[in-house]
Amino acid sequence: MNTIGENIKMYRQQRKMSQEELAIKVRVGTATIQKYESGEQIPDTQTVLKLSTVLDVPASELMEKEMYNSSGMDPEIEHLVKEIGVKRAKLILRKAKEFSEEDFLRVMQMLYEIKHGQSQ
Repeated sequence: MNTIGENIKMYRQQRKMSQEELAIKVRVGTATIQKYESGEQIPDTQTVLKLSTVLDVPASELMEKEMYNSSGMDPEIEHLVKEIGVKRAKLILRKAKEFSEEDFLRVMQMLYEIKHGQSQ
C-alpha cells in the first residue's frame, strides 16, 4: 500500500528531482525528506501543502493510494467500511465532504497528534 512517503518519492522521481533539490524547495532538511520517504516521519499540514506545490500534485494525491478492485472501490476503503460498519462510514463521509482540503489536512494532523501523544 502506498504511503504518503512512497507517494512523495514517486512524484519526486517522476520530476527527476533529487531529495536535496526537493528539500531546498520545500525549505526542510534533506534528512527530513529521507524520513518522509522512508515512513519514519509524517509531514505536517503546511509541509504537505508545500510539497504538493513544489511537486505540482494535489495534496490529496500525495496522501492516497490509487489502486481499485473490480468493484471500482479502493480495497482498503472497502475493508474499512466493513470493519467500522456502513452506518458509521456514511456518517464520517457526510461530515468529511463539508471540509476543504486544508481543513481535512488539519484534522488528519490533529488525529495523528492525538494518537501519538504530541501537541503543537
